[in-house]
Amino acid sequence: MADSSFDVVSKVDRQEVDNALNQAAKELSQRYDFRGTNTGIEWSGEDKIVLTSDAQERVQAGLEVFREKLIRRDISLKAFDAGDPVPSGRTFKITGEIVQGIDSEHAKKIAKKIRDEGPKGVKAQIQGDELRVSSKKRDDLQAVIALLKGEDFGIALQFVNYR
Repeated sequence: MADSSFDVVSKVDRQEVDNALNQAAKELSQRYDFRGTNTGIEWSGEDKIVLTSDAQERVQAGLEVFREKLIRRDISLKAFDAGDPVPSGRTFKITGEIVQGIDSEHAKKIAKKIRDEGPKGVKAQIQGDELRVSSKKRDDLQAVIALLKGEDFGIALQFVNYR
């Protein structure tokens, strides 16, 4: 019998993030408490998002609006890394980044966790920015998924290609 496997990845659906950004931009333009503060949100490059406003507390409130929209679209807040407000002339800016892929440091932590606490006979291989977990028993793979869901590695994890 062939081994069963699944991949542990950290990916975000760009279209869902774009939808959340558009919803946040619409809310920022329509809400009464953002009137006259020139608060806006937009893409800056492929995976960076910039919020701008005339007031520091308004730019932070705009960030909270965007985070709320991400949660509504089932995107983990661990996948969005926002910086602190930076004064830029008369305006304040917050630059955030969409985090995708599992770096080697996190991949090693996850593989060590599977080796130490996972069922016997489960193998974890690092393949670029994802992790392949394989075993002869599907029940062991289910146990590994439960183990990883119960642990906080600081990044958003998804489990794909279960076969």
